Amino acid sequence: MDQNLVEAAALAGSVDGVNLSMWSLFMQATWIVKIVLIVLLLASVWTWAIIIEKLWRLKRLGRAATVFEDEFWSGGTLDGLYEQVGQKPIDPMSAIFTAAMREWRRTAARGFDRSQFSHASLQQRIDRVMQVSLGREMEQLERYMTFLASVGSTAPFIGLFGTVYGIMNSFQSIAVTKQTSLAVVAPGIAEALFATALGLVAAIPAVVAYNKISTDLTRYASRLEAFAHEFSGILSRQLEEAE
Repeated sequence: MDQNLVEAAALAGSVDGVNLSMWSLFMQATWIVKIVLIVLLLASVWTWAIIIEKLWRLKRLGRAATVFEDEFWSGGTLDGLYEQVGQKPIDPMSAIFTAAMREWRRTAARGFDRSQFSHASLQQRIDRVMQVSLGREMEQLERYMTFLASVGSTAPFIGLFGTVYGIMNSFQSIAVTKQTSLAVVAPGIAEALFATALGLVAAIPAVVAYNKISTDLTRYASRLEAFAHEFSGILSRQLEEAE
């Protein structure tokens, strides 16, 4: 019984002497595991940068769209709003409005043709211009979303690769030293688990943010499409009055 207590105390002392801090684990890791950890750390930092930028930008665009819609439905003239927005719209909704008004004014400057075919052709051009502008704006907003999806799906497997390699090193240490004490195994196991944890730290926020931001982008795209349809209807009524 006393001999067992002595061995347990000696084993505990040997484990306490091992530094298992994150920095120490990184410095003691093999170069392959270090590469894995660096890749996961950079992916995590870039993921959070994208998340913060996307959430902030969508919130700002939502407020800008509300302000523009209030001005649009305030009863003022379309030409007056176009002059106010200018040639450099600051949000996608005003960009769609500007693109349509630019096409409308270009036709008005040449004089409206009285033929029904010309009016239908103008309506189609305006609708096409708005759809192109909407697609361009949404493409800009969806930038880097593929990166979030890639991190969310691949980071756990990258971390798992580091885990497997770290465990292999632990077994190699056992084979070389012919000892199975925790002092020999602990660094490699801790290194392996560190890679797994870092993979999850990178993947979980990426997956959650991707789902959240994708939903917000879909909702915002629907809002832009609704505005484009409403504006198209207004221009269609003005074309009918011009006949």
